[in-house]
Parts: sequence; structure tokens; C-alpha cells
Amino acid sequence: MSQTSTPTRPSARARTPFGDHVAETVAKLQAGYLREAPATVAILARLRAAAGTPTGSRLDVLGATAVPPEFLPRAIGDDPEPIEHAKHAALTLYAVHQQSYRERGLHRDGFGFGQAVALLAKESSSPEAVRRRFVAVGTAATFTEALHHCRGLIRLLRDKRIALDYGLFADDLRTFQHTGGPDRVRSWWGREYHRLQSDTVTSDTAKDEQ
Repeated sequence: MSQTSTPTRPSARARTPFGDHVAETVAKLQAGYLREAPATVAILARLRAAAGTPTGSRLDVLGATAVPPEFLPRAIGDDPEPIEHAKHAALTLYAVHQQSYRERGLHRDGFGFGQAVALLAKESSSPEAVRRRFVAVGTAATFTEALHHCRGLIRLLRDKRIALDYGLFADDLRTFQHTGGPDRVRSWWGREYHRLQSDTVTSDTAKDEQ
């Protein structure tokens, strides 16, 4: 096994109750996928096919992506709420991330998107290319554009088997959609990214703590 740089500590940011809900949902899917439960393998295949599609447009994944009523506003309109977009994106991107890999789960509590991308840059043969992709996420003008760039980075995380906290990621995607949210999320991810530059160890076992 090759030596791997990995964060020495999880993100200092805590998940919200919604983030905990998404993390629990992903953890259950992950457990089923790793033991090759046919129903879970099928659900993840459908979620993966739904990546990049509008929230609510794929009825075959709503059983997984639906947000419990306690997290929704009392009055909701016909269009999906930001929280629904966030869960749909988080679950479909997790399905892309975990695709065809069953040695260990790629959802891991406590490791933010900025940390994961920083580790990706360290392990990449072209760190500058990773940095440019990360900057593109940070300068995205819309939520849809940001998700497009996130999806490209998550495919690279999949290639390097670098894990991510999908509950924390869902919280961030929800925040991004609100007034002032993009700046807050960019700040969180940027700090995580730069903090990791001086906060690493070289170890295989750290990736295996699932």
C-alpha cells in the first residue's frame, strides 16, 4: 500500500441536526453497499444516475432523498426547498463517490470538503489542476454551477479513495443557497483547505479507520 497523507483531526465544525440526518442516511446506505445487499446496490445505482438531475425529478430515488417533515418549513411551495436540494445533491454525489468500491466506506464523519480536496491536491500528480478546480467551486455564480464543479472533484476523490463527511457537506450545500451563504461556505472550505497544509501525517491506517 502506498503511503497516504491524511488529516490528523476532524473538522472543528459541527453538523446540524439535518446534517446528522443525512450522515445517518448515508451511513446506512454505505453499510448495505459494503456488504453487497442487493437492494442497497440498486438504490445507489439509481442515485448515481440521478446525479446532476433536478431535485424531485427522479421518482425512483425519492424514497432515499425525501426530507423528513420536521426539517421542512411549515409552509412550502411547489418548488423544492434549499434543504431538499441539499439532500438530493449529497446523496447522489455520495453514490458517485462510492461507485464500484467496497473495501471501505467513503463517507467518514468529521472530514469537510476543504480538507478532502486539500488531501487530493497532496496526492495528485497535478496539485495545481486540483487547486484550479477548487477555485472554480469558490467562484461559482450559482448553486448549479457549484455542484457541477463539486461533482468533478468528487470523481477525483473517488479515484484516490479519499473520504468525506456527507452530513457536513449537506449542511454546507444548504447554507450555500441562502443569502450570504456562498461567502460563508467558501470561507469554511478555504480554511479547511489551507489548515490541512500543515496538519498532516503519513499513514495508511488513518484511511482505514472506518
